[in-house]
Amino acid sequence: MADQLIRATAAEGGIRAVGVITTRLTEEARLRHKLSYVATAALGRTMAAGLLMASNMKRTGSRVNVRVKGDGSLGGILVDAGLDGTVRGYVANPSVELPPNSKGKLDVGGAVGSGYLYVVRDIGYGYPYSSTVELVSGEIGDDVAHYLVSSEQTPSAIVLGVFVGAGGVTAAGGLLVQVLPKAARDEALVATLESRVAALAGFTPLLQAGKTLTEIFNDLLGDMGLVIFPESQMLRFHCGCSFDRVLGALKILGEAELQDMIIKDDGAEATCDFCGRVYQASSDQLAELIVDLQTESPIKRKV
Repeated sequence: MADQLIRATAAEGGIRAVGVITTRLTEEARLRHKLSYVATAALGRTMAAGLLMASNMKRTGSRVNVRVKGDGSLGGILVDAGLDGTVRGYVANPSVELPPNSKGKLDVGGAVGSGYLYVVRDIGYGYPYSSTVELVSGEIGDDVAHYLVSSEQTPSAIVLGVFVGAGGVTAAGGLLVQVLPKAARDEALVATLESRVAALAGFTPLLQAGKTLTEIFNDLLGDMGLVIFPESQMLRFHCGCSFDRVLGALKILGEAELQDMIIKDDGAEATCDFCGRVYQASSDQLAELIVDLQTESPIKRKV
C-alpha cells in the first residue's frame, strides 16, 4: 500500500480527521540511518505525527519541525515535515536498543525518557510559531496529543504505530482526530469519540489486517456523518540537502578554517544529519571558496 494521507470530516464539520500510511518512508529512514528496532519506532512515530500536524496548514511551503528531547538513551529526535507531503528526520543515537516494555512492545518511552517536546510551525512568512510542552510519556502519541490540547487548545486524539521486524518495517502510520470548537461543547460526542479511539487496538494491527484508511475512518466515524475527501496525498521521505548547500556552509567557516582543512585533511567531508548523505569537497574546491571570500571582501584603499 502506497504511503499516503487522506482527510475527512464528521459531525457536520465538527470533527476533523486525518490518516497517514508511512510504511515505505519509515523503512527508508531505517535503512538510511541504520536504525535499531526501538529507534525505528521512535522516529517513525514522530515522522507520522509531523505529517499529521502539517496537514492542517494552509499556505504552500508551510512546514512543521518536531523535536523530542528526552534524557533517555535515544538522545533526541528531530523531524521536519511539510504540507507538501515530504518528511525527513533523524535520532541522535540510532543504534540504541532496549528490552521490550511491560506490555511486550518496543520501549520507545524508555528510550526517549523524560524531557520536552518542541514544535515550530513555519507558514512561509513572518516569524515561525514555536511552542514547548513537557513530555507526558515519551511514547510520542501521548506527547503530541498533549501539545495539541495545551498549545493549540484543540481536543485531539492521535494514534501512531510502527511495526518493524527482522525484514524491516511492514506497517507504519497514524490517525489524528480533532474536535473543532463548533462541536467541543457536545460532551456526549466528545465522550463517544474518546471511547472509540481508546478502543482501537493500535494502528499497525489495522494495516496488517488489510484495512485501508477509508475503512478505518468508516469504522470509527461512519455513523457520524462522515465525509471523506476524494483527494489522497502521496507522502515520501525527502531531504533538500545538496552539494551547493554544503559548500555554502563551509564558506561560512572563513578563510583560516578552510585553509586549515586543506593543509590537514586535503579537503572536507560533511554528512547530512537528516538523510545520511555524505558530501566530499576537494582541496581545490575549498581553495575556490577562499578565492570567493577574498573577492567578496571590501577593497581596502590607502588614503
